[in-house]
Order: sequence, then structure tokens, then C-alpha cells
Amino acid sequence: MDLDSLLPNLGEWLRGTGPDVDVVVSTRIRLARNLADVPFTTRASDAQKGEIEARVREAVGKSALEPRLDYLSVAELSPLDRLFLVERQLISRELASTLDGPRGVAFDTNESVSVMVNEEDHLRIQVMRSGLALDDAWDRIDKVDDALEARLSYAFHDQFGYLTACPTNVGTGLRASVMLHLPALGITKQIEKVFKALQKINLVVRGLYGEGSRASGDLYQISNQVTLGKSEPRLLTEIKEVIGMILQYERQARQVLLKERRQAEQDRVARAIGTLGSATMITSEETMELLSSVRLGIHLNLLDDLPHTTVNRLFIQSQAAHLQKLTGQQLDGEERNAARARYLRNCLRDLGGK
Repeated sequence: MDLDSLLPNLGEWLRGTGPDVDVVVSTRIRLARNLADVPFTTRASDAQKGEIEARVREAVGKSALEPRLDYLSVAELSPLDRLFLVERQLISRELASTLDGPRGVAFDTNESVSVMVNEEDHLRIQVMRSGLALDDAWDRIDKVDDALEARLSYAFHDQFGYLTACPTNVGTGLRASVMLHLPALGITKQIEKVFKALQKINLVVRGLYGEGSRASGDLYQISNQVTLGKSEPRLLTEIKEVIGMILQYERQARQVLLKERRQAEQDRVARAIGTLGSATMITSEETMELLSSVRLGIHLNLLDDLPHTTVNRLFIQSQAAHLQKLTGQQLDGEERNAARARYLRNCLRDLGGK
């Protein structure tokens, strides 16, 4: 697969469709699976990792999955291509940079399904959906899991369930994650209160790129922490109930902003658009913060001529690997900041001319 062919497209998680997209950016469900007769990845030799990769690759190729999944050897990719896949949420940062030996990923052209091989577990199966779509994501990933399990023997214990490298994943091996855009809770100083409440019910809050990443652009991933002793329907029901409450809090906070400081919010959005359209150098972090303000402005109806899918495109294509692929050049930090500003200026100028 030519990764550059993905550049013009938005991945499934950024398409801006699906329920509750004013607050929910995307839904992801991940299943951790291991082969029954091979040591966990952390204890496997390179030869055993190669065997795992070959068996999974064959299973993916022979399964009747639609759409078809294409397989890439991550170990053979350049650092830039690995970062590109991380930015598109197709592989983890760990698979890209901290692991050695044979490893890979299979994904479809819509970027809605990906299967990482030899990450913390032998398989990390992932399904992405735009908006709040936990049931749809579960239905899809269950089918993918069944198709692969028909050709692979998973490590499974009658009492404990699926066996995984990390004890917190034992059981269903399921991690349900919902990415939320929560700028109003941040502006109204309520965000920490919400997060403390989540910790009490064993839900975790992570940044854009999952475990170990910090929040940027008011984007947060909310997910379950423990899978043992709970069925898949129960896990999904619990997280749906919590997400529903957070949606209510964020929307209430947005209404407070409109009622009590509408002019200030209009000014903040206008300043964000102005900076994005005029800066000559801009960091990724600042871009994220400004695009967060613009996205909020769109959903508060403070902007009429800018669709939220445009914000999603600006967000992904202003990331480091995407910028370098768009320019066809290897760029250092300062060069990226200049290229990012140039890209944003050109995009917003083109939109203004339409």
C-alpha cells in the first residue's frame, strides 16, 4: 500500500458523521488477543514474533473480511511513515517507536478497522467510528474477531476469559474509548470535577493518542480500565451511561457561555481564525488550541461558513508527519512550524475565496 494515497482522505475517526458529533469526535473499541501456544510479546524471541506475524498475516489474508484489510510490516517502514500511521490512529506510539522485532498492522481503506500485530499483545484489534457509536463499533469488531478466531487459536481460560499481557485486560480484553471535545467544561472550570468523578468509577481519561499522552485541543479519551468479571454488554452500557452524562454537562456549559459571555466567545473564535489565517510560524500545540476554539464556535453557531469537517482536515494535516508528506520534505521543528503556518494560511484563504 502507498501510504501517500491516504493523504487526501479523512480517516473514519475524523469524518464528522454519526450521532452527537458536536461533542463526540469518535468511538473506538479495541480487543486484546494472544495466540495460545506462543509466549506473550514481551517474552517472545524475534523468531517467535516472526511466527506470530506470519500466522496473523495469513489469517487476515484468508479471512472473508469486507472490506479487505491490507497488511504492512511496521518494522520495515520509515520513522516518518510510522508517525504518519500514529497520527491517523491506525497504530499506537508503542508499536511505532518503542518495540523491536517483527511487527505490523492490517487496515482497510476506510481506516475503520485495524489489527496491530506484536504490540503489547499478539493482536490488538481496533474498530473506529465517527461520533458516538458504541453499539455499531461492537457489532463490527465482534465480526472481525470471529473471522480471525476461526483461523487462529486464542489464549483463553474457562474461568478468567481471554488471557492478556496486562492483567487489567484479562477477561473480555475489551477497551471501549470515546473521544470527546470538551472546551466549555474547561472554560467554565468544571473539567477537573468531571475527571475526579470518572476515576471513582474506574474510568480513565487520556489524551489524543491514548496512554501516556496529554490532552491537547480540549480532546479527551474516556475509557474503561478493567475488563475482568464484566461482560461486553455490561461494559458498553456502563460507559454509554457515563458518556451521556458528560454530553449533558458539556452542552449545559456551552449554553452558559452563550447566555453569559456570547460576545467574549465570538471574540475568542474570531481571534483564533485570525491567528490561524495570518501566523507565519505556529506550533502543533497552538494549532490544536486554536482549532478547538473554532470547532466550538461552529457548534455554537458563531460561524456560518466553515464546516466542522474542515477543522478536522486542518487538524490532521497540520500534524508533523502529514506536513512532511504534503511538502515532500523532511522538516525540523522550526521548519515544520513555518510549513504549518503556511498550510493553514493557504487553506483558510482558499475557503475565504469560495
